Parts: sequence; structure tokens; C-alpha cells
Amino acid sequence: MTQTAGRFRFDLTATDGKARTGAISTPRGTIRTPAFMPVGTAATVKGMLPESVAATGADILLGNTYHLMLRPTAERIDRLGGLHRFMNWDRPILTDSGGFQVMSLAALRKLTEEGVTFKSHIDGSRHHLSPERSMEIQRLLGSDIVMCFDECPALPATDAEVAKSMRLSMRWAQRSRDAFGDRPGHALFGIQQGGVTQELRAESAEALRAIGFDGYAVGGLAVGEGQEAMFGVLDYAPDMLPADKPRYLMGVGKPDDIVGAVKRGIDMMDCVLPSRSGRTGQAFTRHGVVNIKNARHQDDPRPLDEACTCPACRGYSRAYLHHVFRAGEMISGMLLTWHNLHYYQELMQGMRDAIGAGRFAAFEADFHAQRAEGDIPAR
Repeated sequence: MTQTAGRFRFDLTATDGKARTGAISTPRGTIRTPAFMPVGTAATVKGMLPESVAATGADILLGNTYHLMLRPTAERIDRLGGLHRFMNWDRPILTDSGGFQVMSLAALRKLTEEGVTFKSHIDGSRHHLSPERSMEIQRLLGSDIVMCFDECPALPATDAEVAKSMRLSMRWAQRSRDAFGDRPGHALFGIQQGGVTQELRAESAEALRAIGFDGYAVGGLAVGEGQEAMFGVLDYAPDMLPADKPRYLMGVGKPDDIVGAVKRGIDMMDCVLPSRSGRTGQAFTRHGVVNIKNARHQDDPRPLDEACTCPACRGYSRAYLHHVFRAGEMISGMLLTWHNLHYYQELMQGMRDAIGAGRFAAFEADFHAQRAEGDIPAR
């Protein structure tokens, strides 16, 4: 992807209801929205070469601050030329702040106003993350889009617990903004919190808008609340954020989650699901999930999806994919991951085209109708 001069910019090109399509311009290239970001937790999308990820249509990857700060360390990556050079990816990279991963270490962490002290899940060594340290790590990594440091409470939680956590995150958002400074060509996103309570979401959005960010994330969802509750929040939460800035839903999700989120005004998403599911024998198709491990595929000469143009579908049968999965061969996860990422990017392109043509409702209806048909067994 050709690098372009200039600062970070977001341009909306069309809307259809609340659904939006546009482009995020960065010095490392353009991100078409709505966008799905494959997750490269440890500077790699598992089972994929960077050029293979680009071939699926991905404009941007997500890297993980928590994992990279522990191994190989942000300082080492910086000495080696930054994360883009380190992992051989020349397109934009978004790095999360590390807050979500630290939250998951509840038994190994100590939370204060200053930040979080925690033990590494790798070797038990002690580390400290604060808004200032998170900004420093992400600067060393050289990511194009930086996330402010926040605390993400696991649901279910009481309103009082969610409110306390959200207000701490807003204080940390201001400290993140101050520590980020002025970095032309790089962007800082704020993260809305507030659980599933509308009043708390509104308070969080007001605080973030007062600080001012280049983009805004809807955080604290996909953490156990279920799709109905998540969509309930998305019915109002994106509308609380500036319409002229990108809106990012963190950690989502399944294809129907993604379509529902775009319908409600979300521009960016990420999830480990396409690659993780590929490694466990699950393929996403227009007709739903195919479990390639099932015995019904062992004599099936058809591809996973006859309409798909990915390498797994162009060159290999279900019978072969079933065989290599059962045999524990690496190529199984590689091919299924490639297929899943290809499917997700085709889904995003389909939504971009539909929004641009003013036919998103018809696209959504067709999406659900195809999934309702289910995967038809071989005759």
C-alpha cells in the first residue's frame, strides 16, 4: 500500500440509516470503513504471512500492547525499527492500550489511581502500566492509531462498580491525551465506558468529547453481556460520539455481531475469532459456520463455499480440509484462517458497497436469509 503524506483524517462518503461508509487517511495508507481489523496479538496474525493478510483485503491490523511489552518488549521493537518493520507490515496498525488484558488478570493485579501493577502471565515478573507508560509503549511500537489507557470492568457488575471504573477511565483518558502530545500522522482514540447503563455512557461520552480525540471507541462490550444487551447499548452509544470521527467497537465479533454493529453506526471492529476459529476447525461461510472436524465432510469433494475465491476454496475440498484437521497438520489452521479472514473482508466490502448504493437494509435481509438456509450437506 502506498504511503501518503499528511495527517490523520476521516471522511464519510455515504450513510444509509445509521450505517456509514468512508475512509480513514493515514500516512501509511487508507482504511476503508466499515473496517475489520485482523488481530496480530504478538506481531503476527497466527497462521498467516503479512502479504497473505493483505491479500484478503485487510487495510489495517491490530497489535497488542500488553503482549508486546512483555515479549519481545517495546524497547527492543523500537531498536529494530518499529512494529511495522519488525513484522513486515507496511499498512496502518492500531495498538490497544493493554487495559483489557490486564483486566483479565484480576488475581495477578493491583489497581490504583496511578495505574495497574501486575504479574506477567509468562514468567511472573512484575510490571506497571499507567496512562503515561501505555502511551510510551505505543509510541515505541510506532502504531498509527493509539488507544488511551482504560479500565474495563467485567460484566455483570453493579452500576456503582461500573460508574467508579468509568470515571477512573475518564481521568486516565485525560492523562493519556496529555502524555500522547502532538504526533502528526498518528491518532489517539478515546474509549467510552459505562457498561449497559445509558446515563453512564452519556457521562463518559461527554467527558471524552471535552478532552478531544481523533476517534472514539465503544468499549466495555463483548465481555459477557450477550448480543441483545450489546445491541441495546449500540442503539444509542455511537450517537453520543462525534459524527465526524471514526467509531470503533472493540473486540467484536461474530459476523452477525458485525452486521448489527455497522447497522447501528460503527466504523471499525476487531476480533480474534476468524483466526482462532480457523485453528479449531471452524469456517465462516455465507450459510453459517462449518465445523470441518465433523465426519460428514470426510468424503465431500466440494469447497467450503462454492462462491468463495480464497485459496482454501479454490484449491481444496472439504474432504481434504477434514483430513488435515484430523491429522493435526499445520496447513489446516492456515487454510481455514485464510478463508475466515477472506470471508470477513468480503463481508465488509459487501456492506461498504451496500451503504454506498443505499441498499443496506436489503443486504442485511439477504445476509440473514442465507444464514437461515444453513450449510447444505453433500448429496
